[in-house]
Amino acid sequence: MKNLFIKAVSILGLVLALQTNLYAQTPKFKVLILAERGGYHEGFVVAALDWLNKLASEKGFEFTVVNNTNLVDAGYLSQYKVFMQLNYPPYMWTDKAKAAFVKYIEEGRGGWVGFHHASLLGEFDGYQMWDWFSGFLGGIRYKNYIAATASAKVNVEEAQHPVMKGVSSSFIVPDDEWYTFDKDPRPNVHVLATVDESTYSIATDIKMGDHPVIWVNEKMKARNVYFLMGHHAHLLNSPEFKTMVTNAILWTAGK
Repeated sequence: MKNLFIKAVSILGLVLALQTNLYAQTPKFKVLILAERGGYHEGFVVAALDWLNKLASEKGFEFTVVNNTNLVDAGYLSQYKVFMQLNYPPYMWTDKAKAAFVKYIEEGRGGWVGFHHASLLGEFDGYQMWDWFSGFLGGIRYKNYIAATASAKVNVEEAQHPVMKGVSSSFIVPDDEWYTFDKDPRPNVHVLATVDESTYSIATDIKMGDHPVIWVNEKMKARNVYFLMGHHAHLLNSPEFKTMVTNAILWTAGK
């Protein structure tokens, strides 16, 4: 009788252990990462994916990386709680991917986190301007950039926003390409942070005056946030940047 009791307890313990292990392996949510590979941004993308792999393990989510939009349609997107545009530009998308993404954002089917090259709006590489995406990012068109890269101070404007939780009121972003646009997106978006152009580490006339660098578009049902920075792997040495991105992923996922 005693042996039967011990055996039953052992079996129960094994079942509970298997259930616990299964639960631990079930991701809280899934992220689709559309990543730009090769070229000037390869170092940042590689460093970001390496860090995201560690973050996913820590926070209990998983991600899939694609390097084009060939697989993307409404059904494919429905698997993912967050769509991350890791420097991939707003062109070279298939028509079905564009249509699926518009619904995903406008109907709040998931969240979006975009970086740097995601605002390369205009006519590039034989592709036309994506007008909807321009409106999504505040009605802007890419104008210029500091090609030599520069470090600069970023000032937080909206410290109470979930993306900025635990972030210093100002911090230095190292070695980035600071894009300028044909107009200030501020009237059409909610600005979370701006770059102080007087702190650029190099002399340049490429400036906007009011220069938002992190913002959200609250007109869309999907939670979304755009980070203008994202050129150099050095950015992954910034605790502020990693805190903001962690916050952004969890917030856009509704966590």
